[in-house]
Amino acid sequence: MSGTAVARLDELTAGVPRLVEVGGARIVLARVGDAVYACADACAHQGGPLSQGKLSRTRLACPWHGWQYDVRTGQCVFPGRGASVRSYPVEIADGEIRLVLS
Repeated sequence: MSGTAVARLDELTAGVPRLVEVGGARIVLARVGDAVYACADACAHQGGPLSQGKLSRTRLACPWHGWQYDVRTGQCVFPGRGASVRSYPVEIADGEIRLVLS
C-alpha cells in the first residue's frame, strides 16, 4: 500500500468527524456507513475547523458559518459555489485507514 496509516476503521464512529494530523496537515476523517472519506480541516470560507462541524450523510458543515462540503470530493455544496477544500484518497485494508497525500 502506498498510503500513510492514520487510524483504524473501528476507531471511527459513523457520522462523527475525526481530526488527524499527518505531516503538518490537519485532515478530517468522515465515516459514512462502511466508507471513509478525508478532506482538509480548514473551511475555505474563513478557516473554521471542519472537524468540529456537523456531519449529515455526506455533508460536513463548518461550525462557524455553516458552509457545507461534500466529504467525498471536498466540493462546497452550500452556499452556492463556494471554494472547495482538498480531499484525499483513502485506502482501507485489514481495518487500517491510510491516506494518499501526494
